[in-house]
Amino acid sequence: MALARRVRDASGSDANGTGCGGRAMAREAVGRPPEETLSLWKREQALLRARVVTRDTEAWQRDPAFSGLQRVGGVDVSFVKGDSVRACASLVVLSYPELQVVYEDCRMVGLTAPYVSGFLAFRELPSLVDAVQRLREKEPHLMPQVLLVDGNGVLHHQGFGVACHLGVLTDLPCIGVAKKLLQVDGLENNARHKEKIRLLQTGGDTFPLMGDSGAILGMALKSHDHSTKPLYVSVGHKVSLETAVRLTRSCCRFRIPEPVRQADIRSRDYIRRSLGGPRCPAPGQERSQKVQKPEVCPKGGSEEHTVEGRPWRPPAQAPEHTRKPQTQAPRSRRAGAGSGAEWGAPKT
Repeated sequence: MALARRVRDASGSDANGTGCGGRAMAREAVGRPPEETLSLWKREQALLRARVVTRDTEAWQRDPAFSGLQRVGGVDVSFVKGDSVRACASLVVLSYPELQVVYEDCRMVGLTAPYVSGFLAFRELPSLVDAVQRLREKEPHLMPQVLLVDGNGVLHHQGFGVACHLGVLTDLPCIGVAKKLLQVDGLENNARHKEKIRLLQTGGDTFPLMGDSGAILGMALKSHDHSTKPLYVSVGHKVSLETAVRLTRSCCRFRIPEPVRQADIRSRDYIRRSLGGPRCPAPGQERSQKVQKPEVCPKGGSEEHTVEGRPWRPPAQAPEHTRKPQTQAPRSRRAGAGSGAEWGAPKT
């Protein structure tokens, strides 16, 4: 808890959010922080980086079939379009290997720290740490044994991306799964890199991401037979790179691993539901509607919802009007106007 407060104090974020009256915060969040703040953030990263464990620490990680792994988690922060402050922080837990959602926590939050490349954790992490702590206190038997994070781990300017940061603060194994290459230590999305991508033929094919320093910072992974773009997997905490790649691959029904995909779908759907009424939702507003779970479709879609922060249980008989048709999930986004962190930009 003390570590979570330290990140919140350093970032200036308040996980309780701003609600409808957050315009002053929005102006604050858009601007670049002063150099003193950036120096503070760098010191914080250096302090916590020494605690990152880059080897397998759990028995299930050493089993080729991941025997003993029962719960995998995913996190995401989705922003209200055109608003750099209001967001929805989402934590989901899925059964493994079935990859069915057993727990969901979506909550509107307010963020004051701006997006700065290399310092994503100071913007988004406080609300995610809070979500993990709520789960640990309320439903400890549903705690994930590993978290997949939409962002980078040791593949990072400081060797300490958001997946490392979240892992150290929660003491959970974490894996960084980025959608675009973070160009660091000489890594570039150049013609040579694109040729390596072209040579990835089937789901599970990989190539190492070796920087100019000679260190392998992560792996490019073709996560699905039909995906044309790789994922960039890196170690977050308490897991080896080999295990991180294998587990990420095993969690992919489509290109994006299911824990991250579900967290993203649900956070965006929660924003749509929350802002659909005449009143602006108060941060921390609880989810109150359950609907019958539809089939998962390759392009995403609306999924089942639960009471905030509680295990998912299917209703005995969902009325017809609660069933949502399958629709293509709209492209998501990263931080609102002025943040420079739209969907698909490298998350650092």
